[in-house]
Amino acid sequence: MPDSTDLNEKFSSQLDLFFEYMKFEKGLSDNSLSSYRFDLYRYATFMQGSGIKSAVEISRDKVRAYFRSLFDLGLKQSSIARNFSAVRNLHRFLTSRNLSENDPTANLDRPKPTRRLPVVLNLEETTRLIAAPNVSSELGVRDRAIIETLYATGIRVSELVNLKKRDLIKDDNVIKVVGKGSKERIVPINDIALEWIERYDSSVRSKLVYNRSANKKTVASDIVFLNFRGGRLSRISVWRMLQKYSRDAGIRKQIHPHTLRHTFATHLLEGGADIRAVQEMLGHSDIGTTQIYLHLDRNHLREVIEKYHPRGNASNVLKERHA
Repeated sequence: MPDSTDLNEKFSSQLDLFFEYMKFEKGLSDNSLSSYRFDLYRYATFMQGSGIKSAVEISRDKVRAYFRSLFDLGLKQSSIARNFSAVRNLHRFLTSRNLSENDPTANLDRPKPTRRLPVVLNLEETTRLIAAPNVSSELGVRDRAIIETLYATGIRVSELVNLKKRDLIKDDNVIKVVGKGSKERIVPINDIALEWIERYDSSVRSKLVYNRSANKKTVASDIVFLNFRGGRLSRISVWRMLQKYSRDAGIRKQIHPHTLRHTFATHLLEGGADIRAVQEMLGHSDIGTTQIYLHLDRNHLREVIEKYHPRGNASNVLKERHA
């Protein structure tokens, strides 16, 4: 579950006040309060990653951008609705207590799913993101291994953080993944990603696997990717990590862990891979879910035509007519 560890003091204090209000004045149950915490820490993390330092600085456009990112993550409509309720209640609370003059959710309709093409990175952006971690540091080696693995396999971030050492079948260049519905699948992984995992495992993981505060092996000792305390990484930690490295790499797109999954699939199809094979690697039960990447591929091909075909660009044709 995400927490306020990486939030600045302003965001943390605003959320703490709101949670106290929901617990003691609104009588929210522990389970409901836990959901609010999860949703709003993710919301605040997104905003802070966009350069916003306080909830009172959030604009309506930023709220819309946040919910677009949730749709890109593949959240169900019920989860989107719950998130919207949490965000709206937060801003209503801040304005009611005169802690904010602006409620960016006022008169804002509940977000509805739209058929949008997911954000993907081109090859140059992908290369910059992969190279962003400082591999002279221990956590930089871990982060490089994580990014290489996500891009090499297209696995979900939930599958990555639960990956176990016994799931790495290095001799066959595959990993065993437990996906949605506890369904297992075998996914190929390239030599480069395996080499970075091996480098991380031999030089970094052995130091993380011992809990520094308790000085004993952690319960996550079989998990491949560990946090600095030797515990299991959370999904939101990976999200924050990718946001940081995308900024470091000068990537202007708003990315999240699913962006590398989208990029993996799109680059395969652009390279001529069979859609059924991509479907199997992604673990999609319905090929219709995979077909969205064909639309991305068609857009890529259209851009090639417009850029390189002498009559592919309408402006060139118009110039020719008026010459």
